[in-house]
Amino acid sequence: MSRISLIACAFLIPQLLCGELPPSAYEAMQAAAPERLEIQVLRVDIEAGDVPEQLKVHLTALVNSVARTASNLKPGEVLNVTYVVADRPKSWAGPGEIPILSEKDKTVAYLAKVDESPDYRPAAGAMSFRNF
Repeated sequence: MSRISLIACAFLIPQLLCGELPPSAYEAMQAAAPERLEIQVLRVDIEAGDVPEQLKVHLTALVNSVARTASNLKPGEVLNVTYVVADRPKSWAGPGEIPILSEKDKTVAYLAKVDESPDYRPAAGAMSFRNF
């Protein structure tokens, strides 16, 4: 192979390996999520992450209804959801980012409890706050 072909492969192969997940992967994550809730976002706090281009997101949300729960959540309870999002360039190929919700948003939430913490985390990647 020519030198140009090798260089082109070196740049293209990593792009192909970091593609968006197929819908079936998100559906499987939603089905496996320990918590499936309907929530209303009460508060959103965003701060700088541990590395540049990262944001730490902290949501405070009211549980409106419970479809499935492994941690015995009840409607009317308030919970905290924490996660990190990265600011990716437009040309970046890879799994979708978890959306940053806004105050007063009402949405489904596929969550998992964070070990030894009262907080929860998104359990279905980019589809943690949307149904398929």
